[in-house]
This record gives sequence, C-alpha cells and structure tokens, in this order.
Amino acid sequence: MRVVMLSKAVVAGAYQRKLEEIARLGVELTVIAPPGWREPRVGMIPLERRFTAGYTLLTLPMVWNGHHHIHFYRGLRPLIRRLHPQVFHIDEESFNLATFLAMREGLAVGARCCFYNWANIDRRYPPPFSWFERYNLRHAAHAIAGNQEAAAIIRRHGYRGPISVIPQFGVDPELFAPADGPRQRDTFMIGYVGRLVPEKGVADLVAALAGLPAHARLRLIGDGVERPRLLQLAAELRLSARVEVLPAVSSTAVPAAMRELDVLVLPSRTQPNWKEQFGRVLIEAMSCGVPVIGSTCGEIPQVIGEAGLVFPEGDVAALRAALSRLIDQPELRAELARRGRARVLAEFTQAAIARRHVAVYQAMLET
Repeated sequence: MRVVMLSKAVVAGAYQRKLEEIARLGVELTVIAPPGWREPRVGMIPLERRFTAGYTLLTLPMVWNGHHHIHFYRGLRPLIRRLHPQVFHIDEESFNLATFLAMREGLAVGARCCFYNWANIDRRYPPPFSWFERYNLRHAAHAIAGNQEAAAIIRRHGYRGPISVIPQFGVDPELFAPADGPRQRDTFMIGYVGRLVPEKGVADLVAALAGLPAHARLRLIGDGVERPRLLQLAAELRLSARVEVLPAVSSTAVPAAMRELDVLVLPSRTQPNWKEQFGRVLIEAMSCGVPVIGSTCGEIPQVIGEAGLVFPEGDVAALRAALSRLIDQPELRAELARRGRARVLAEFTQAAIARRHVAVYQAMLET
C-alpha cells in the first residue's frame, strides 16, 4: 500500500514515532512536511528529524507559512505525480486552502484521499473557505476527526462518507516513561507545558498557587505572548520566588521535563473562537506517570477519563482545591499516576494510533 501524508504537524520530532509505526505495519509511506512551521504568537518551529526509520520524509517550501487556513506547498503537483500514491492522507482541516489544493492533486492521480479535522466549534465559513470545504467533503474517501465534536460538525456540514475519530498522534511509552524512582525533594512541583497564550488559562494556575503551602512551586515551560503578564501577576501576588518560567523545549526533551513534576495542569479556557481540541500534553504526562489536572474545556475531560482530576474551567478556587488534594494525599497521586500510565498504554500509544490509521487506509482502498 503506497501512502503519502502531507503534514506540518510532524515538524515535531516526537510525533514522527507514529510514522515509523505506520511503516512497520507494511505501509510504503512517504511524508511531506515543510522545513518549519511558524506557530502564531510563538514563532518558527523548525523541522526536527528524530524518528525517520522505515519511511521517507521529504520537505517542500510552504507559502504563507504561519497562516493556518491559507498556507499551501510550492511544488506539490510534480511531487504527487511522481509518487503516485494509492492513499493520500492530507493532515489538514477540510476548509483549508492546503487541503483543497492537495485533494485536487491526489484525485488527479487516482488516489483515495482523506482529511483531518480538529475544529470543534461550529461555524459557517465565508468564501472561499466554504468552497474549499464543499469540494473536500464531496471528494474525500474518508474523514478523520480528532474529537467527537469535530466529527459531529463534519456531518452537520454535509459530509456523508465514513468518519473515524482518532487522535492525531499518540505517545511513545518508552520515550515518555515514568521516572526510575520517586522524586526526592522538599518542594511540590506543579507544572504546565505548552504555549503561553490567554486561552490556555495559565493565569488561573498562577492565581491558584496563592493559598497553597509554601513548599508548592510552579514551573511554566513554554513561550508566548502571555509570558510578561504571568510574570507580572506572580509579582503582584508576591509569588515570584515560587514561580519560574522556562523557555519551550524540543518535543523529545519534554519527557525529561515532565518527570521533574509532581502534577501537570492544563487549565484551558473556552474562547468565542476556540476550545481545547485534545490536550496532548495530558497524555504525555500520564505516560510519564505524572498525575494530571485539567479544566472542563473542550475535549479535556474525555482525554483524562478516570485517570486524573477535572475542575470547572476558570474556577481558580476549584483548581486550588484539586491541587491541595494532591499535595495532601500522596496515595491519591500514586493511584492517579498508575491509572494515567495504564490509560495511555491501552489507548494512546503511537503504535495503537498507527494501527487505527492503517485500518482507515485499508478501508479507503476497499470502498
């Protein structure tokens, strides 16, 4: 089975383990990625080549890099005609220009094409995005959605073909593995890993630190426009000595950063145009045996399941209470760590996600 995947997400090296797992299942896989992706409000994320065994990773220049809905790849047409895939996995939303242009090229060589939607807020798109969506929904052989809400929206927008709900990426349980032994220190380290932007609710986490015991510390790892505000808030609350803000680390350095934490918190807040679509950092922490706390924003409660604590988004007092429970109850921390690791091994490994993707490819060729 010849499969070509077009994906800007695989610039992150840790995500490439799924690609190795797909190839290991007998797929002749070629992946096309940009040399880097300019994440809005964060900056350029260069392509990491970390896990590249068994498949071919190619790069094409991206036009309008950093613009989610209007970027596209220069030179895609001759490359697709040379590769001539049986299956073309377009790792983009159905209403994006890149998806429309890629879908046309795939269909021109007779490929069965699929797209990948994360969007979990229903909206009607103006032209030309509505035209892109209509074309892609009509011609796709399969749709993949990252969450249940996204799948329901695709249906409401008129898609009549098969849909599979599959996380875009899993985790490598050997890379994201628990620490060798218990953490030996007098402090209790609360952590956040991700973009420092308003919708992630990190200010709520800083505010929740006030009122917790003095040995509780907060470590924020990431870059973004909220960094100055968070430092200012910590100073206003007289918490500067207990809050550290570290720059973002590479995807393959995340496991070591996770293992330094006693709890990982994802306090996202729903915005008029955004809510949490998955919360990948949760399964990374769970795989490392780190207990997790998440807000009720978007898909977070479904990802955590019974393997962590959930609080109403924006409720600082409830977040503080959840953190207090974990500080005071080491046996609860240990139980949640055990549940989280077990949940990842059952549902969220890269190998498990790869098997589900290959099953989709096989179904696409049989219909």
